[in-house]
Amino acid sequence: MPAPLLHIDTTPDLPAAVDVVVIGGGVVGTFAAYYLARRGVSVALVEKGRVGAEQSSRNWGWCRQQNRDARELPMATKSLDLWDRLKAEIGEDPGFRRCGLLYLSNDEAEIARWAKWRDFAVAEGVVTHMLSEGEARARGSATGRSWKGGVFSPADGIADTSRAVPVAALGVMKAGGSVHQSCAARGLELEGGRVCGVVTEKGTIRTRIVVMAGGAWASSFCRQLGIRFPQSAVRSSILAVGPHIADLPDALHTAEISVTRRGETGGHTLAISGWASVDPTPQQILFAREFVPMFAKRWRALRPGGTEGWRSGHETASRWRLDEQTPMERMRILDPRPDARLVAETHRRALDLLPALRGTAITASWAGYIDSTPDGVPAIGEVTGVPGLILAAGFSGHGFGIGPGAGHLVADLATGAAPIVDPRPYHPDRFAAAAWGKVADF
Repeated sequence: MPAPLLHIDTTPDLPAAVDVVVIGGGVVGTFAAYYLARRGVSVALVEKGRVGAEQSSRNWGWCRQQNRDARELPMATKSLDLWDRLKAEIGEDPGFRRCGLLYLSNDEAEIARWAKWRDFAVAEGVVTHMLSEGEARARGSATGRSWKGGVFSPADGIADTSRAVPVAALGVMKAGGSVHQSCAARGLELEGGRVCGVVTEKGTIRTRIVVMAGGAWASSFCRQLGIRFPQSAVRSSILAVGPHIADLPDALHTAEISVTRRGETGGHTLAISGWASVDPTPQQILFAREFVPMFAKRWRALRPGGTEGWRSGHETASRWRLDEQTPMERMRILDPRPDARLVAETHRRALDLLPALRGTAITASWAGYIDSTPDGVPAIGEVTGVPGLILAAGFSGHGFGIGPGAGHLVADLATGAAPIVDPRPYHPDRFAAAAWGKVADF
């Protein structure tokens, strides 16, 4: 079933021309359009289905600095500040709260890795509290268990995945931009090798700058232009239980289960971190060599999937015509089936870990495709060889929390403004070198 998502009405008619077209109404694309519109840039956001309907509404909703890759940490910190401002800027609530994130463990090696990250993060100005056995037991009292240690990151928080992206899209329109749902971008028009337009199913928009923020669809779209962008997705399953239990932590992670409060009274989201299904696709075969290190590192948490990913069309190796229906129009919203065995195991673990949940029932379950790069860090930057095309994809399951910062960086690159963070670690050109073989340590 689809994940819960706020419905919004968007702009009915396409503009003939704009300064920037953003393709993809997920968290990154929508925030890119938002920050462009706030600068007075004429921008059109085109989305083949509904804004926020794919992975941007199917994740945990965590907005964290804790345990970020060193390359992502500056963007995570900036994003938290941007999340703080959104309600006042837009006049609508994205459901963001700095509630703090709690990590508990009985694995001494895991605790040591968290302590190592804390030592690194202190130099970056990030506050992280390592928890002793007694402190971990007290903060994790809802589990009724003893813990060897843990981490509490007080400045981190959560946002409402059912509201955040639609609210940002409302912000785009309030700032003067346009948002177009059920409008698939089929491809680009080039003039002298440079972007000059976006061909959509509803007509062509003239523009000199395009942002490709298509999530799991980005690599297939790039392939139409002869651009090789290594990307692979896994299918993650998640469930929600209700009713709301007041005395549970807002956001708790353990090796067994992770729990997140959904809004103030909306129950709780449950998931097992890292566990996912691998659905074979033509694109996975194409990029198999690049992803061997990452999949090998995670082999205990990944299980073979089925043919659903192949049929969905988001990881095709084929070319399509711009004057015919494309895979994006045949599959408006990626809404894969959750893994029933994984849902059952997640629920079982949650009831075992948190006795207060034993009176609750599963209210919903859903799945989503998490698109990754070989090194687990997003690709953000102008594509070499196609002036005017900015890629912003491959967020590797980290995109929701850093969505505002990533969108701001894209707006900076599109307008030539001083970048909010150093863009060099994210540039897509790194995949042309040997860097793809390095998997991040944290």
